[in-house]
Amino acid sequence: MLKLEKLTRKFGENIAVGNATIEIPDGQMVGIIGRSGAGKSTLLRLLNRLIDPSEGQILFGDTDIAQLSGKELRAWRSDCAMIFQQFNLVGRLDVITNVLTGRLHTIPTWRSMAQVFTPRERAFAIQALDRLGMAHTALQKAETLSGGQQQRVAIARALAQEPKILLADEPIASLDPMNAKIVMDALRDINKQDGITVICNLHTLDTARQYCDRIIGMQDGRIVFDGTPDLLTTAMAREIYGAEAHEAFNEAATSTSIPAAQPVRELA
Repeated sequence: MLKLEKLTRKFGENIAVGNATIEIPDGQMVGIIGRSGAGKSTLLRLLNRLIDPSEGQILFGDTDIAQLSGKELRAWRSDCAMIFQQFNLVGRLDVITNVLTGRLHTIPTWRSMAQVFTPRERAFAIQALDRLGMAHTALQKAETLSGGQQQRVAIARALAQEPKILLADEPIASLDPMNAKIVMDALRDINKQDGITVICNLHTLDTARQYCDRIIGMQDGRIVFDGTPDLLTTAMAREIYGAEAHEAFNEAATSTSIPAAQPVRELA
């Protein structure tokens, strides 16, 4: 279980995340919603320890993630994989090498620097790509792929880490509706098939309601809603989104007619 206790992050006088206290059971799919600047991305970066908390605790089991450093912190970042809005792939490298970077924590430093991977490691990467329907692109340079394809490669890279938690920071914000559907279907299937906890920042209300077991609403750095999708009333959603409510509801309406994508295949 992941547990936050009064987790706070300040930037000068500005409170980006304030007194966040929640418990997330293993295997849950959680959507975090809110207007731009509500603290959603900061919260995920705190969980992954890309930034340090000002106050509070991040507990995973008996371990306080907020206190980790060095080797233990690197191990946590492997267990808590991160998917970014802008993919963070190395464009000049081929797809399989990008996926294999998810295995760097498991191999000696000299091999990671030289990008030397065993046949077994390469087979593992191909399996991860195959789950996302991307095995056929393994030898292409990442920069030749479309945005939706690059995001699927980024998910395969995260899977290659064999994480316990998967964080996704606005993973569909820069994608067209069809690719957004494919990516969200992939995240949901990974959550259901593998039992991996998925915590996903989402801008549109309909996407959160459709895919997530639980929705957390943030406003001005604070959690103002925490419950199942059926408990999130339209009035509460409008309060969470504030001035961006019209945009969030309009985007939600455009996503409902997208045909379903094929489910990802289980990684052996």
